[in-house]
Amino acid sequence: MILFTLRCNADHHFEGWFRDNAAYDRQHRRGLIACPECGSNAVEKAPMAPRLGRSHKGESAEPAGETAVPEASSEATVPATATQEGQGPTPAQLRRALQVLRSHIERNCEDVGNRFAKEARRIHKGESKARGIYGEATESEAKALLDDGIEIASIPWVPTSDA
Repeated sequence: MILFTLRCNADHHFEGWFRDNAAYDRQHRRGLIACPECGSNAVEKAPMAPRLGRSHKGESAEPAGETAVPEASSEATVPATATQEGQGPTPAQLRRALQVLRSHIERNCEDVGNRFAKEARRIHKGESKARGIYGEATESEAKALLDDGIEIASIPWVPTSDA
């Protein structure tokens, strides 16, 4: 997975995760990338500095961008001070980031339930309007979508609150 900083024609900056650069290019060509603030599809990669993990006492560097979540709203950011230098996020911080991500998806995408695989395929073929969707798919349905070049992601669906 690769994290890109993106910018729309209204100069809104946001982040997007992609399997690789080719996945970004495919989605960009099809107009599937939209600014979460204004909805514009006129999006390009913004200049960005790499986030490199630090090594301590021979430990391997941690993967870049582990705690990144969409910057569409102020609630979606995890404070830089949330982790100590050289350490990963705490379980509570990860849980909160996943809760924010779930909230963002629920606000901005359509829940298609167990029709996810069918609807993703229809969107990919241009038979249905391109839009963000979420729902359920079996492991074999998800594998078939990926094998056919249809970009999907599996996200841990944590409860929206700790209550």
